[in-house]
Amino acid sequence: MECNNFCIFTIFKMKTFKAGILFLVFFCLSQVVLSAPPPPPAGMPGCWPPPCIPIDGGISVLIAAGAAYGAKKLYNSRKKPSKIS
Repeated sequence: MECNNFCIFTIFKMKTFKAGILFLVFFCLSQVVLSAPPPPPAGMPGCWPPPCIPIDGGISVLIAAGAAYGAKKLYNSRKKPSKIS
């Protein structure tokens, strides 16, 4: 089968069309997925119990990991390599 310039143009046009459709689908999905949730009903708190920000567990683990890493670096910097002559 012989393919001329029209055939190549048609293939290019279809690839561009498919890419455009794919872009629109992902753009619309991102708008739906990343949109904010609706506000809570009037008179109800946003969450229960009121301090709704769970930052204690993650921050304490990060502080402990940072302290352990700093202690290891300090230990390695004070340790002198022994030279055998």
